[in-house]
Amino acid sequence: MAIAEEQMRFLRACRRQPVDCTPVWFMRQAGRYLPEYRRIRERYGLLDICRAPDLAAEVTLQPVRTLGVDAAILFADILLPLIPMGVELRFAAGEGPVIAHPLRSAADVGALRPLEPEEDLPFVLETIRLVRRELEGRVPLIGFAGAPFTLASYLIEGGASRDHLTTRALMFQAPDVWHTLMERLTEAVTAYLRAQVRAGAQALQLFDSWVGCLSPGDYREYVFPYSRRVLRALAEEGVPAIHFGTGTAGLLEWMRQAGGDVIGVDWRSGLGAAWQRLGPEVAIQGNLDPAALLAPRDALEKRVRQVLAEAAGRPGHIFNLGHGILPQTPVENVKAVVEMVHAFSGR
Repeated sequence: MAIAEEQMRFLRACRRQPVDCTPVWFMRQAGRYLPEYRRIRERYGLLDICRAPDLAAEVTLQPVRTLGVDAAILFADILLPLIPMGVELRFAAGEGPVIAHPLRSAADVGALRPLEPEEDLPFVLETIRLVRRELEGRVPLIGFAGAPFTLASYLIEGGASRDHLTTRALMFQAPDVWHTLMERLTEAVTAYLRAQVRAGAQALQLFDSWVGCLSPGDYREYVFPYSRRVLRALAEEGVPAIHFGTGTAGLLEWMRQAGGDVIGVDWRSGLGAAWQRLGPEVAIQGNLDPAALLAPRDALEKRVRQVLAEAAGRPGHIFNLGHGILPQTPVENVKAVVEMVHAFSGR
């Protein structure tokens, strides 16, 4: 299914090619801030939606219809691949994901089963196929997965964590266990993302959301080889890959070496300075603070203009937030940002 030339701006920007205006999409653009999504969540749990391709496809498409964004991103959860690997996972109200038995030993890691995406996660792949048919070439579809480190941190902590202390302690205290776990997760993530491409994903984002808790030296030793292996494998698939993390100001050069056609930058780093560090041979995504979407319209416009000014019209900028849309965000502000970005950056 071809995409009309005027709707190619996101994929062109990923490859640092000229565009008519800066493309924009948002992490968590499908979610709790949208009334139509909340209506679905009144009837179905998160995992129920993910396992029902018709519902997951509808949720994926909602922000495309409502906001006019330049890309859709698959509605799923980064922890889905862990369930068929043998992890007991639930989503607790007000707590987020909870893993019943956190991994702490070699035996725990050895009990993880290999992931077979077509057999284990057929509903995700069917969602991709449904979305591609429904989009009819209007905008491209982004697939995604959690990076090995971020998945490992959930497995070890048993859920979300502020400091990832248990994860970091295991790296230092039991490096053999750590590296075995990362090997397992690297194989699973690579297989999962490749399956998404086969199903029709036209770009991929690797979410290393929690890797910013590490020092550059620890990133280099405990994470870099595995992220690089995933991203090198994706380079063979012929679709752009976005390498994303938060709190990564001290890691940007190493993330660039690990790979990705596009590097995501959060609001803690100046976009212009980050791009200078990364070099001109990579595209950059970001980097509006999600909290700016709660600001009055004039203050929001000022922030949008600042991000675009730092990008300075260079080929390869994709406008996004530094992390996901907050649940309390007004829909009209999100839509306004899309309109501002297109209008202010129009060539």
